[in-house]
Amino acid sequence: MKDALRHQLDRLGERLPELDAALADPTVAADVKRFRALSREHAEVSGLLDRYRRFTQRESDLAGAREMLADAATDDEMTQMARDEIAQAEADIAQLDGELQHALLPKDPDDERNAFLEIRAGTGGDESALFAGDLARLYTRYAERQGWRCEVLSANESDLGGYKEIVLRLEGSNDGGGVYGRLKFESGGHRVQRVPATEAQGRIHTSACTVAVLPEPDEAEEVQINPADLRIDTYRASGAGGQHINKTDSAVRITHIPTGIVAECQDDRSQHRNKAKALAVLSARIRDQERAARQAKEAATRKSLVGTGDRSDRIRTYNFPQGRLTDHRINLTLYKLGAIMEGDLDDVIAALQAAQAADQLAELEASLGVGA
Repeated sequence: MKDALRHQLDRLGERLPELDAALADPTVAADVKRFRALSREHAEVSGLLDRYRRFTQRESDLAGAREMLADAATDDEMTQMARDEIAQAEADIAQLDGELQHALLPKDPDDERNAFLEIRAGTGGDESALFAGDLARLYTRYAERQGWRCEVLSANESDLGGYKEIVLRLEGSNDGGGVYGRLKFESGGHRVQRVPATEAQGRIHTSACTVAVLPEPDEAEEVQINPADLRIDTYRASGAGGQHINKTDSAVRITHIPTGIVAECQDDRSQHRNKAKALAVLSARIRDQERAARQAKEAATRKSLVGTGDRSDRIRTYNFPQGRLTDHRINLTLYKLGAIMEGDLDDVIAALQAAQAADQLAELEASLGVGA
């Protein structure tokens, strides 16, 4: 393990008594939000230090085994025992070193959140809208595989099928993390190459959609919006949704006048519930715009390995004739497009997460002066 990483772990050892003292303070216990935050930090630091103690113990075991090997001389049984212990200790140390490095990487506080996923048809006309429908099905299938709850907040269907725009809300978590942490790298431009159903001569066409994945803020962190800055319109929803859908003006469209950001919801027969959901989406979009502005400033000095996440970035190509998916940010190519379109995104997401982790580790080592 690099000396700088050891130094950071030693600092965490000094932090643990501070957290113990803070959690024992009655004034901290009375502040529920602060107590929860410190409890989470305590659990993370304790887990890290437990792993670090196992790491240093195995280093000690390795040193002892090497001494035993040197002293064994002509004792074949002792020699073999020492060699077995050395091999096991080296394997354990390598595994723990990797786990500790990964645990020290900076975490995105939004990763555990639920998410809004927006898909919009782009260039390509009807074929783009059909592809937007395919992407919506892909993410819905993926959510089912993860055991997440998925609901359609709004959908603008095209004449030939598919969607001009669709907004989904995805809720849940599993061992792989929260929804946003799993899907955040999906933001950007998605390009498809295939023969459209409407193409009579069998020519391959290229069209595109944009995907945006926004973390759902909790109530405490929602953007505070001045009601005077909102224009709220109600209308009758169209499309699928049952017979009730056209009988009342239950659909809601909310415009944030200062930014021009719009959100709408039409999936519920209750105008009140639709308004609440639309406000949540609006808050997430405003928050995302503020987040993008911060990231743009950071990108002036450093660009993330997996791209900026900007809607205009072409991040991925789906080539149907070749059964190929290519993620351009990390030069990943997979020849399993059929399975991916059925929701098998695990390999893609794992590769993107690994690329980000490698980038973060390099930055962490640089910031700590590794190698000095």
